[in-house]
Amino acid sequence: MARSSQQRRSRTLSQNFLTDRATAARFVRTARPDPAGLLLEVGPGKGALTTALAPHCRELRAYEIDPGLVPGLRAGLAGAPHVRVYERDFVGVPPPREPFAVVGNVPFSRTADIVDWCLRAPALTEATLITQLEYARKRTGDFGRWSLRTVLTWPHVEWRLAGRIGRREFRPVPRVDAGILRVERRPRPLLPAAELADYRRLVEVGFAGVGGSLYASLRRAGHPRRRLDAAFDAARVGRAEIVAYVPPRAWLTLHTELNETSRLV
Repeated sequence: MARSSQQRRSRTLSQNFLTDRATAARFVRTARPDPAGLLLEVGPGKGALTTALAPHCRELRAYEIDPGLVPGLRAGLAGAPHVRVYERDFVGVPPPREPFAVVGNVPFSRTADIVDWCLRAPALTEATLITQLEYARKRTGDFGRWSLRTVLTWPHVEWRLAGRIGRREFRPVPRVDAGILRVERRPRPLLPAAELADYRRLVEVGFAGVGGSLYASLRRAGHPRRRLDAAFDAARVGRAEIVAYVPPRAWLTLHTELNETSRLV
């Protein structure tokens, strides 16, 4: 009966527990936790990652939303006083003010909320998350296409697909494979603070899709043809290129060239 109850909670909470120790060890190598740092874990589940991560950080705070898993987690980690297990929904936790990193095997249905929480946390240095493979590929450009969220945050954040995990390494077995997503805060933004609002406006206009191609969208937004031609040449972007296929670094070049041209006029 208890097992059936746990299975129902797992389905409701979109839980898929990692079972392979070698994969947990690989995750730790990918996350590269700071031995002197603060680590927050989202959804520790049955503790596969928590146990592997515990020896590699100064303090680990693990947030588990499922009350049925918390006693077992606390009992299993009783010998690690620097690890604390909280029965809380991670996205409702105020972010620490000191520098910290986030790790976790993320419930697939909560991925967007958890990533948004990470992006809003000013002191976050990096997040290493097990997500649905398709989500990780979409955010990192692995499909050859780039999402609005990735391009908007690129001046502050680097997105990387750091590995893949087969679906059969989880219980219950999900329908799809997983990816290891790395979200790394840049030590210094790629653009000056005074230019970030202009960059954001450029990206939002481009992704609005008016005109079909990125060039047509920016032309309809009022950018003179001569400026656009020079900027697109510098960024090595074709005039007919669809917005999703323009990589973040090309967006930075477009912004810089259009801003520079505007200042000279």
